[in-house]
Amino acid sequence: MNLALWIAAGFLAVLALSSGIQKTFVPKDKLAAFHQRTLAYGWTADASVGFLKTLGVLELLAAAGLILPAALGIAPVLVPVTAVCWILLMVGAVITHVRRGESVFVLVCVIYLAVAAFIAWGRFVLEPFTG
Repeated sequence: MNLALWIAAGFLAVLALSSGIQKTFVPKDKLAAFHQRTLAYGWTADASVGFLKTLGVLELLAAAGLILPAALGIAPVLVPVTAVCWILLMVGAVITHVRRGESVFVLVCVIYLAVAAFIAWGRFVLEPFTG
């Protein structure tokens, strides 16, 4: 179970890192144009630059919070706390995509939410980092 939890956390961390880098460092017009061409995440054209940057920074923090506390042995309880925060982020993403009628992305966000719930449940209940 510990290995499955590490794999899930690694998966979400890579996802959060790549998404956070895009939203934080790619200019909004390029990001929106790319997303319009690929039919992905049309909401970025409607969002403010500040909102995108804030969301990107939160995703970068999530990437770090899913791995580093446990890997370094410093406040490993932050791993499931970060997973709960990711769940909240995905609830917001689901609401946004439902409002925009983007059903494929709703499903993707629900999957990410389920992985985060697995990590939170696993690290709070099944395999907590206690030593």
